[in-house]
Amino acid sequence: MTSRRSFLKTSALLSAGLLAAPHLFAYDKKLIGLQLYTVRDAMAKDPAAALAKVAKLGFNSVEGATYTGTELFYGMNAKGFSSLLNQEGLIMPSAHYRLGEELVNGASQMGTILNDWEKAVDDAAAVGVKYMVCAYLSQAERGNLEHYKTVAGMLDVAGQTCKQAGIQLCYHNHDFEFIQEDGKYPYETLLANTDPDLVKMEMDLYWITKAGQDPIALFNKYPGRFPLLHMKDMDKTPEKKFTEVGNGIIDFKKILAQSKKAGMKYFFVEQDVCPGDPFDSIAQSISYIKKNLV
Repeated sequence: MTSRRSFLKTSALLSAGLLAAPHLFAYDKKLIGLQLYTVRDAMAKDPAAALAKVAKLGFNSVEGATYTGTELFYGMNAKGFSSLLNQEGLIMPSAHYRLGEELVNGASQMGTILNDWEKAVDDAAAVGVKYMVCAYLSQAERGNLEHYKTVAGMLDVAGQTCKQAGIQLCYHNHDFEFIQEDGKYPYETLLANTDPDLVKMEMDLYWITKAGQDPIALFNKYPGRFPLLHMKDMDKTPEKKFTEVGNGIIDFKKILAQSKKAGMKYFFVEQDVCPGDPFDSIAQSISYIKKNLV
């Protein structure tokens, strides 16, 4: 039987642990995600086989990347792709989309924030997506700070459509958002000119690091705005290449310790370029994550 004294002692230790390591309870550590862009060639060739390999390695959530332009998930409609995910015991809480301001071969791209967004949101909801992410701004979509304010307005409108479906809109960074203009960063212009409830951020730790920014400083300045993280490492060479998680210079443990401040809910391993078979790289990354981070 547990005595009152031992109960109080245990409670005190637990409370102390929570204060010392609040990150342990900031997000579901059982969920280890993969951005499917990492294995894009395999997904294009045989999505079923690729997802089976992803699940076998221990990933249980994925982030999609092909809806824009096709309005399909890896060649499948929402129902078909959802069935395939269920078959492999995977969830897809997040997916990437393009803004759609740039014309492609003189035509608007469908399934983008600016073109047929309502269908994109409906399809995302049907697959169980909780976060729809503006993945990238092309050179033509960037412009000056005034244009970034215009983009912020576009994101707010799209975010409202997402909200009505129970989905959160996010914006995924690269390093170009940290090229200063008049002493200001476009990234902070986006943060300052979007509704914090309608538009949040997916922080890509590689690109943030390459841009010379401190992730934790951004968490402190904009608490709760970062529900998604890309776990992407940078190697130790002067070229600062992509590398497997744990094989580079980024202190993931230190960053994840601030996940509660960030508002983080999910993370996804991503490696844009791998030295060999991408499945070997993601196997190395998940092994490190399981041993050191979750």
